[in-house]
Amino acid sequence: MSANASVIKGGLFDLSPAQRVAGILIANLLLILSAKIQIPFWPVPMTMQTFAVLMIGAALGARDGAAAIALYLFEGALGFAVFANSPERGIGLAYMYGPTGGYLMGFLVAALAVGFASGKGWMKSFTGNVVWMLAGHAIMFALGIAWLSHLIGFNAALAAGLYPFWLATALKTAMAVAAYEALRRRYAA
Repeated sequence: MSANASVIKGGLFDLSPAQRVAGILIANLLLILSAKIQIPFWPVPMTMQTFAVLMIGAALGARDGAAAIALYLFEGALGFAVFANSPERGIGLAYMYGPTGGYLMGFLVAALAVGFASGKGWMKSFTGNVVWMLAGHAIMFALGIAWLSHLIGFNAALAAGLYPFWLATALKTAMAVAAYEALRRRYAA
């Protein structure tokens, strides 16, 4: 903790209250953008949402990372078109209760978990970084598959909600590890 009592340690950075609010808003905007950009990939197009979720949690910490994700979910619930593949005018809670609802809740839990690990210093090594980035993705998939299984059955959920995404997930995990390592080496004390 710095000499200034109004500075709070979260994730990688010691931030003032104004910087925390700015960080949450910027992270929210980056998450929205990551949902809207689709990268051609095999076997399905790839968005960068899960990468953004992991980085938001790791960089901002559990509280601020979760706040950024919660704001994103709140915006989507209100009907703003913030989610991947949501209609131009959004559809609010109906979208969140659909097939991707579990993954969306997984975003929040993963940001909390990765942010908590980052704040506790459990990601100060390359190995810790890899373990927690993998754990974050595992959390998102576990909640996503659990919800999707409720809708279409477990085997169908694996076929539709896990198998087509494993290669992109491996790539995004590696990218998150590399990006966090670079940030950690640059900004961590």
